[in-house]
Amino acid sequence: MVMCLFGLTPAGRHCRLIGTARHGEGMSDRLLYRLAGWTGLLGGVLTLIAAARRGGLVPENPLTHALAPPASAMLLFTLTALYLCQRHAAGPLGLAGFVLNHLGLSGLFAVEFLTHAVFQFQDAATREALLTGPGRPYFLVVALTFLVGVIVFGIASWRAGVLPRGALVLYVLGLSAAALRTSVPEAVYLGGLVVGSAGLLWLSVSLIERAGAENVIRAGQAPARSARSRPPRSGDCRPPA
Repeated sequence: MVMCLFGLTPAGRHCRLIGTARHGEGMSDRLLYRLAGWTGLLGGVLTLIAAARRGGLVPENPLTHALAPPASAMLLFTLTALYLCQRHAAGPLGLAGFVLNHLGLSGLFAVEFLTHAVFQFQDAATREALLTGPGRPYFLVVALTFLVGVIVFGIASWRAGVLPRGALVLYVLGLSAAALRTSVPEAVYLGGLVVGSAGLLWLSVSLIERAGAENVIRAGQAPARSARSRPPRSGDCRPPA
């Protein structure tokens, strides 16, 4: 008879169950990162299609318009996985960047939904009144929140050293330009979407590769500690070799 969390029980009975659950958590971590990576790839491709549509390379039709809002929604999942992958290494700055970036992306999803599901069916005068009237401050707040979130998240991720830094550079430079949509030429905005999507695709592939290579520490593992090194915490991705 031994004592565990459930009281006096036959030796190891409940404790074995706890250990099994913790091992399963590690498997769930890898599944989470893999799904988020594939979602990011799809979201990045949809963003490229949206940029091509605005650039005249893809025809304007209900289908191509309908593809724009889901791209922002998908990136919310991928961004969450990117933060969870490095949450301990990124620290409070990473949390602040994640929250701001997430809020900005959520706002962009709302803007994209309005643009493609509402505004395109209004006449030009009505659209102009909505965009320059009482709604303008809200759009500016969304853009500013997204811009600051992208920059802070990028800086925190760079310092953490977990995600590929080249991808972070593309992500920050591209999406920062995209956030300035109303303040920069159309070519700069579209170029930002392309560069930012390239960074997102790279980051998404990194998530998939890490999950496939079992570089995610399983929850419940207790690696040997030494005075010189401290293993990553459960759920973290290992820093690149």
